[in-house]
Amino acid sequence: MKGVDKLSFEEAFAELEETVRKLEEGGLTLEQSLELFERGQALAARCNVQLDEAELKVRRLTPEGLVPLEED
Repeated sequence: MKGVDKLSFEEAFAELEETVRKLEEGGLTLEQSLELFERGQALAARCNVQLDEAELKVRRLTPEGLVPLEED
């Protein structure tokens, strides 16, 4: 299993979804659940960092910063 810090956003998010699915299914020992929960927390943190970095890049690339999406 790759270290969380080596995962792309897509890899981390997919693994996070799978982790949540396994936890929701149940049938795990307490140790397995805790291990998955800890990994899930690390994956969520990795995704958040990558999203924050992407937002900063967008702000730097657009003269006005982030432009809100237009509502229909």
